Parts: sequence; C-alpha cells; structure tokens
Amino acid sequence: MNTTRAAAGRLRHRLILQTRNPAGDGGGGQAGDPWAAPVTLATVWGDIMPLNGNERLRAMKLENRVTHRISIRYRLGVTGDMRFAFGARTFNIRAVVDVGEHHRVLELLCEEGVAT
Repeated sequence: MNTTRAAAGRLRHRLILQTRNPAGDGGGGQAGDPWAAPVTLATVWGDIMPLNGNERLRAMKLENRVTHRISIRYRLGVTGDMRFAFGARTFNIRAVVDVGEHHRVLELLCEEGVAT
C-alpha cells in the first residue's frame, strides 16, 4: 500500500496471527516442533500481495519459495518470530514495516512454503 491508511475494502483476507508454542523437554530445552500447536494471538483483516517466487534444490529436494507483502492495520508487538495462517497456507513473517511511522498500517514481508 502506498498510503498511510489501510482502506477497509483492500483488507479482504481473514488472517490468523500465530506464535510458536515450544514444548519443554524437562531439562530447560525444547522438544518437538514449536509450530505443531501454535498459539493464536489475534484474527485480523489483511491484504495479501504476492511479490515473487522461485525454486531451489536443497538436500536433494526441490523447495518452492514465494514471498508476499501482507498489509494489516497497525498492531503493536508484531515481530518476525510470528506467522499468519490463511486456510491451509502459512506465511512466515520476515520483516515488519510501520508504513510512514504513523502507526496506522503494517506491511509485513512474508515467505510461504518454507519452514522456519
């Protein structure tokens, strides 16, 4: 978005903001996948805009990477350790930008199709 206001008509995707839920191993470490049962922080309206995609070979397996820009109304506390769920899709947050530093719109650069 090029404006400092999030137009309600553009925010047409219902997104679930999630964070990890690490399980302790009893010795102070973590056991298992921290994304196996994520914690839901909020449900927000947003705009998903695909930016680009590519494929690469990693560990003898083809991996798809698609980057997106997700715009939401400003929300305090959103970090790169979180992700969005949209149906069966997940978007890992890589960068958080407060557009114009006005605390009205957040643009989140996200990656889909890659585990964190």
